[in-house]
Order: sequence, then C-alpha cells, then structure tokens
Amino acid sequence: MMADWIALVEGFMVSIGLLVAIGPQNAYLLRQGLKHQHVGAIATVCFISDMALIIMGVLGVGRFVAESPTLAAWLGWGGVAFLLWFAFRNIRSAMHPDVMTDARMADAAGDAAGKGVGIAILHALAFTWLNPWVYVDTMVLVGGVSTKYDGDLARISFCIGASVASGVWFYGLGYGAKKAAPLFKKQITWRVLDSVIAVIMLGVAFLLLRHQLGW
Repeated sequence: MMADWIALVEGFMVSIGLLVAIGPQNAYLLRQGLKHQHVGAIATVCFISDMALIIMGVLGVGRFVAESPTLAAWLGWGGVAFLLWFAFRNIRSAMHPDVMTDARMADAAGDAAGKGVGIAILHALAFTWLNPWVYVDTMVLVGGVSTKYDGDLARISFCIGASVASGVWFYGLGYGAKKAAPLFKKQITWRVLDSVIAVIMLGVAFLLLRHQLGW
C-alpha cells in the first residue's frame, strides 16, 4: 500500500517537473488565458493529450514512436513549419497589438467565447502532437520511470499521479492567467508577451530544425 502511494507521488513529481518548462504549448495556453479565449477547451485538450501520452508511456508505446525514423521525421518537419508560422504570427501581433480594454476582455470571456474554438483546439493539438520531443519527455521518460514498479496497482498509481499533475498544471496555468489580465490592458505589455512567445517558438523551431538536419 505504501509503495502505491510512493508511486502516485513520484508520478506527480516527475510529470510536474516536465511540464513546468515554458515551451510552445504552455506559452500558447498562457496567452489564451490572458485573453480569456477558449481557456477551458485548450486546457482540456492539453490535459487529455498529456494524459494519453502518459498512459502510452506507461504501456511502453513511447519507445516504438521514438525509434521510428519515418514517424519522427514527419512529426519533426511538421513541427518546424507550425512553430515558424505561429512565431511570425506573434511577431505581427507584437507589431500591431490588440487594445484589450475592459469591454473587450468581457466580450472575450462572454459572447465571443464560442467563436474560433475549433481553431484554438487545432492549435493546441498541433503544439502537443507535432513536437517529437514530447514523445521523449512524456512517453519515454515517464514510461521509463514507471518500469521500476513491478505491480500493476503501483503503475496505475504512478499513472494517476502523473495525470493529476498534468491537470493541475494546465488548468492552473490557463485560469490562473486571468488574474494577471489587468496588467495586459496596455499595448506595451502585449507587445512584450507576444515578442517573448515569438522568441520561444523560433528557438524551439531552430533546435528542432537542427535535430532534423543532424547539425
């Protein structure tokens, strides 16, 4: 029984440690949270996707994906293209920031909440599944740690702990960002955020491109 609780806690700590890094997925969720746009849908997509990756990792699927050159190549080039597109989109937004007045904040959280949710979900899916490193970070590493537990109950506990961490992180980041919304009534704040996100996207795209080209 004690081993199961240890597995649950370790699963939580391993997962939260991998999630805290500000990557493209987190940056996108943060921006949408600040704008009050489709936060629940995006956080749910991120959470369900991460939970699926965790479960596949514990089941040992991660090694198959990581060791498939063809699949890794397709995911890699798709990720580079998407990250570059989104980075330039943020650069354009930084040059022409939206004026987020109280009225627009309310509109974004209210009647406009259903508009464009499909696109937001597609973006969240792309940030998650077009990043080959997510398979290494989540599936291979989390799955690798879970192999230390022999019993099925202990592995299930580990998986539950990792999934709880994922839910806490994504929903906390998305909805917690709303508290910082008053700081983003000024255009300069949006310029800074969009610029930082663009740098993150370009940086990850460059590292992914280097990996794809074998530099």
